[in-house]
Amino acid sequence: MRQRLDNLPVGRKLLAALLVLLATVLLVANLAFISAAYWISQESVAPQALLTLGRLIATPELSRHALASPQAAQALLQQLDSYAPLRAAALYNSDGVRLAELQLGEPLQLPLRSDRLESWRQGEFRNTQVIELKQAGKKPSAYLLLVVSSELPGVFYTSTLTASGVILVISVLLWTLIARQIRRLITRPIRRLEELSRQVTREENYALRAARGNQDEIGNLADAFNTMLGRMETREQLLKRARDDAESAFAQAHSLAEETRHSNRKLELEVQVRSKIEKKLTGFQNYLNSIIDSMPSALIALDEQLYVTQWNQEASALSGTHLNEALNQPVFLAFPPLKPFLVQLKRTAEQHRVEKIERVTWNRHDEPHHYELTFYPLTGAGGRGVVIRIDDITQRLSLEDMMVQSEKMLSVGGLAAGMAHEINNPLGAILHNVQNIRRRLSPDLAKNQDQAIEVGIALDDVSAYLSAREIPQLLDGIQQAGSRAAKIVSHMLSFSRRSNRQMTLCRLPALIDQALEIAGNDFDLTDSFDFKALIIQREFDSQLEPVPATSNELEQVLLNLLKNAAQAIHQRDDEGEPGRIVLRTRLNPPWAEIQVEDNGIGMPESVRKRIFEPFFTTKEVGQGTGLGLSVSYFIITNNHKGQMEVHSTPGLGTCFTLRLPLSATTEPASH
Repeated sequence: MRQRLDNLPVGRKLLAALLVLLATVLLVANLAFISAAYWISQESVAPQALLTLGRLIATPELSRHALASPQAAQALLQQLDSYAPLRAAALYNSDGVRLAELQLGEPLQLPLRSDRLESWRQGEFRNTQVIELKQAGKKPSAYLLLVVSSELPGVFYTSTLTASGVILVISVLLWTLIARQIRRLITRPIRRLEELSRQVTREENYALRAARGNQDEIGNLADAFNTMLGRMETREQLLKRARDDAESAFAQAHSLAEETRHSNRKLELEVQVRSKIEKKLTGFQNYLNSIIDSMPSALIALDEQLYVTQWNQEASALSGTHLNEALNQPVFLAFPPLKPFLVQLKRTAEQHRVEKIERVTWNRHDEPHHYELTFYPLTGAGGRGVVIRIDDITQRLSLEDMMVQSEKMLSVGGLAAGMAHEINNPLGAILHNVQNIRRRLSPDLAKNQDQAIEVGIALDDVSAYLSAREIPQLLDGIQQAGSRAAKIVSHMLSFSRRSNRQMTLCRLPALIDQALEIAGNDFDLTDSFDFKALIIQREFDSQLEPVPATSNELEQVLLNLLKNAAQAIHQRDDEGEPGRIVLRTRLNPPWAEIQVEDNGIGMPESVRKRIFEPFFTTKEVGQGTGLGLSVSYFIITNNHKGQMEVHSTPGLGTCFTLRLPLSATTEPASH
């Protein structure tokens, strides 16, 4: 419907709008008239009529007669049925009881007593009137209830419709007159313009013109239409001229297109070549990135402001910062441990020189690791910068320590061999002479008796004198000191040269148990404290097979470690915790590991670094030679081609780790 209205001609749209306007005005006027009449009747006429009617009934004579009996009251109310607006009526006596009621039309629920009238009237939408009927000599009054209808009389509606019909006829006549004028003044000029535009479109003749017409909007529209036709005529001529020019230009463009086609072909070839070069460059870049990521060193590239531009996988693993989080960030935020070296980084970037930090220690996986930092200057088309290289030198330092220790062992070995030969001869003479002195002072030898008689001396007196002067104790001291010196020489000889050793498969648990038995019966230990009172805890790996080793040398190493552990436990001040030695074996290919762990006093770092040096000892003079651990280190590293290391915490204990190769190595020639 709306689409049809939108497609109507302008004149019909105006007529339709006028017709709708007239109908709307007529409808609104009628509704307003009816509403006003209804309001006046309800607010003024009906209440006034009810009040007048009530006053007539309230006269003393009429009301007294009506209240005499219900029949009289009903008769009075029946006389009111001729009043058309009346809807209902009720009469109540002085006791408040309803005597009679009158219902006209559909019955209403009137209250039975007068004391409920007010509440009933509040819920009733019709006009009601309550008239008080006063009676002489009676204090309570009687009441008359009148209810009128809210509807207007039918004649009112008839008259209203008649008047509306007359107005409608006059409106239609007026609308017809206006429609003729609209058709003459608006519709016809617009149709003429429409026919002219169709003719111009059909004939493509822009020389046609519209008639001027009246001096109104339609006349102005005709002038604008004529102006548009003039301009279109001019443009048509220009287009013809331009078409001729375009045809001539087309020939030139065709030749240019051929040249352009050849140029495009060359460009396509260049683009293909460039694409291949870019692919190769991208592949080369990815290859370089793979090389950088595969390097064991952490590599970090920085720009001149020390912002990260390159970050390999080792740098991510070392710093805990991912590549995406590190790029375009200051290096001290991406890698906080590098913050103390900002001065060296700036110096490298500004002065274009290499800076090197030999050794720094950072924690990695809760263990200390040692790193070497090198800062290289970076120059190029992109500006200056710095390349940071971080190398983990923990293993290298450990190997260097082992090499230094091995060199010490080898150098001391030659010294020990010479010293052993030089000391052996005087030691033999001392021990031999001590033995001879004892023999020549003994009264059991006949030759001693003969010499004493010859010089006139009694051997018993000499023995008493020597005992009084403690000469035998002095000889015992000389013999013990000589024995100790001989033992030192023996250690030095075993340290400096090896005999013809035989590598055999040894069961480590049995070898450890044998070393424990020897340690428990060792005089030096049992003389100080009870070794058997210590708690020995065994943790042996059942998967560990027999290992190629020299059993007596390995037993010597274990005995040294057990003695050191027992003495470290004995030196503790805390007697509350029992002494404990833990012995472990573990399969850790390509090694078989032996661990001797105690809960003794431990050792500081300065002592731990020198623990394997020959003649280094923390014991008092006369209680240790300083060769036990150095010889043990030599036996494990040189004779067995293994490893020996120690971890210790002061106050908590010490753990020695021995590593023996699972397969026998080629032995060097015996010296």
